[in-house]
This record gives sequence, structure tokens and C-alpha cells, in this order.
Amino acid sequence: MRKQDLPITLEVCVDSLTSAQLAAQGGAHRVELNAALELGGMTPSIGVVEQTVATLEPMGCEIIAMVRPRPGGFAYNTEELAVMRCDIDRLLEAGVDGVALGVLAADGTIDEQTNRALIDPVLRAGKQAVFHRAFDLTPKPIAAVDDLIALGFTRILTSGQAVTAIKGADSIRQLIEHADNRIEILPGSGITPDNATQLIRETGCNQVHASLRSTVTDAMGVLNPAVRFNLPGMQENTYSRADAQKVKAMLDVLRAIEP
Repeated sequence: MRKQDLPITLEVCVDSLTSAQLAAQGGAHRVELNAALELGGMTPSIGVVEQTVATLEPMGCEIIAMVRPRPGGFAYNTEELAVMRCDIDRLLEAGVDGVALGVLAADGTIDEQTNRALIDPVLRAGKQAVFHRAFDLTPKPIAAVDDLIALGFTRILTSGQAVTAIKGADSIRQLIEHADNRIEILPGSGITPDNATQLIRETGCNQVHASLRSTVTDAMGVLNPAVRFNLPGMQENTYSRADAQKVKAMLDVLRAIEP
């Protein structure tokens, strides 16, 4: 892990090798590696994972890999769970520091049996098990925290069940107080250098999860406007990636926060 020079850990959400490199160059302590962030994050390819591990490991930046086989919810069937188990095995073999996943029952409660089976190899390998923002859909968050502690999860990523972490700050504070250092609470969603100080003061959190991205134009441009590949509303010749300067700006803000 990268040596901490401030009391607040910064995790940056990325979806490519280039973004991971930029986040680490900017000083991020940890990245959450995904594919398809525009869909909420999916399992990254093993090629991206292996290259990211090879690049970031010497830089001391931790890598948490997303394990999510499809968009659209978090209640998975037998075939999807088999894919997730296989992905976890391959991700651990590739050398990630942990995985982020989450399985809910049809009523939104934590599917304890399924989550236990999925994170068992992660914990046996001495790696981090993160319950992602599926947590924000569960109807009884305090009870869910206790369930995840009992299962052995390392960390919960949450917006406090609100559209952004700032709007969910009161709930995040309650979760942190209830967790009482038995599990880490990682606020995420809409956190920027402009609101990070407010969030940390209102919640008492010691880590934040942010995207810190900029839009990049593809060198090819738009060759045929009649043909579309992206989701509706998305530009065909642009994409977003981590911005090292924004990461540095966030770290400057975090350094200025008095412990």
C-alpha cells in the first residue's frame, strides 16, 4: 500500500489501465478497477487487471477489482454466480488486493449464504472484501452493517442511501458510529474537491471514493454520424478517464483537513 501522508485515504474509481495509471500518478492510495462505469461498474477484463497490477504494484497503489457480471440489479441466478466465482478466482490469481461485490435477496436484504460463499476465497487469501453500493438498496442499513460484519467484509461503499454522499451525510455518520471500527465505511458518489471537506466534517469518515474524471476526445473523431455505438445521450467520439490533476487537487484538500 502507498505510504499515507494524510489521515484520509483516497480511492479513485477507474475503468481502464490508463485511468488507473493517471489516478496512481496523481497520488491515489487505492483504485477500484471496473469496466463500464456508465453502467455502474462491471467486472474488468483479466487483461486490464493483469496490466494494472503490473503497473500499479510498484507504485504502492492498491487495486480493488469490481465483480459484477451484469447491470440491472444485484439478485443473481445460478449461472451468474458461477461466473462471479470464476472471476474472483482469476482476479486473485492476477494479484489484486481485494474485490468489490454485493448480492441481495429479492427483498433487498443481504443474501448472507451467497455472499459468504463468494468472499470465502478472498478472505482465505488474506485480501479485502468490499460490499459495494448494492448496500444503498437494502431496506435496513443498520442491520445490514451487522450482517456484513458477521460475514467478514472489510469495507462498505455507500452514499448513505442518497443520490450523493453529501445528501446522505447524516446516514453515513450514523453508519460510521454504529460500525465503531468493526468494518470500514467508505463514502462514495458525487465527492469532489469542492465538497470533500464538508463531507468529512459532517460524517467523521477517514476515507473517500471519487471518480475525478475528465472528458477526452477520441483522435478518430466522428467518421459516420449515422452510426452509433454508445448509449443514448453519450457522445460518439468522447470518453471519460481519470484526471491526475483532479486527483492531486483532491489530495491537496485532504491534506488541509485538520485531524
